Amino acid sequence: MKQKIALVTGAHGTIGRYVALALASRDWRVVGLGHGKWDAEDQAAWGVSSWVEGDVSLRDLRALNVRPELIFHCAGSGAVGASITAPHTDFQRTVGTTAAVLEFLRVDTPGAALVYPSSAAVYGLVDYLPMQERLPLRPASPYGVHKKIAEELVVEHSRLFGLKAAVVRLFSIYGEGFRKQLLWDACRRILDKESVFFGTGDETRDWLYVADAAELLVRAADHASSNCPIVNGGFGEAVSVRDVVVELFRLMGRDDLPEFCGTQRPGDPLHYHADTTRAMAWGWQPKTAWRAGLARYVTWFKQEHGLA
Repeated sequence: MKQKIALVTGAHGTIGRYVALALASRDWRVVGLGHGKWDAEDQAAWGVSSWVEGDVSLRDLRALNVRPELIFHCAGSGAVGASITAPHTDFQRTVGTTAAVLEFLRVDTPGAALVYPSSAAVYGLVDYLPMQERLPLRPASPYGVHKKIAEELVVEHSRLFGLKAAVVRLFSIYGEGFRKQLLWDACRRILDKESVFFGTGDETRDWLYVADAAELLVRAADHASSNCPIVNGGFGEAVSVRDVVVELFRLMGRDDLPEFCGTQRPGDPLHYHADTTRAMAWGWQPKTAWRAGLARYVTWFKQEHGLA
């Protein structure tokens, strides 16, 4: 029997790697496209059979010379702050690449299913929690606006051209391999004996371990359709930034407690909390609670810095 092919754009990124590994464990042949040099041994360890370093453009997609049955578009921008500094670049990375993937799907592989990992940043400022998928979208940053546009392109192409697609709005994804965002920055600051952090500490986030997120994305492929279902990808629990940083202090061996300066970062809403009813109706359920996930992350972080 011929092995099924899945294309993962951005497979070199952390979420893309975990998606590739989840697919390989299900006997998919995974082809990756995106930026970053990747030695054969490491890419094979993450379940990637073939890695092509290139842009996620229509030309480079066609140059792969494959006709995948599944496409996971994990490439794109990944930071609110960078979108504020360079909004045009963020637009190209998120909206431009999504348009290219959709055209490849429409013209070259119309029978394939597309899963698009979007972001809770599309919600922006909400009137009540937990966030349900039917809420009005009022993104508060270029990053959120561009994710919203990309979602709309996916939904539009599904409806107009009968393409199979699904969108998963990921909340705060974390885990081994992430070298950015709150956990990485906080651990670096803790290591440098710093104690003062941005915000009030009362901000809340919904933390989803990256392997659980990858399982949801793979599960979404089974439900992709021309109706393009949209589901939240979160644990379903709001956890304060203060609780997370206090736990990181403990895991990193610090005896003191963090302080918060009260300054808010531009583009970051105060509270995130996912309603996961739709995702769980698919039979998916997150396995890793945030404290257990933080312990794994800190173990990895210490190894990365020669502390373990």
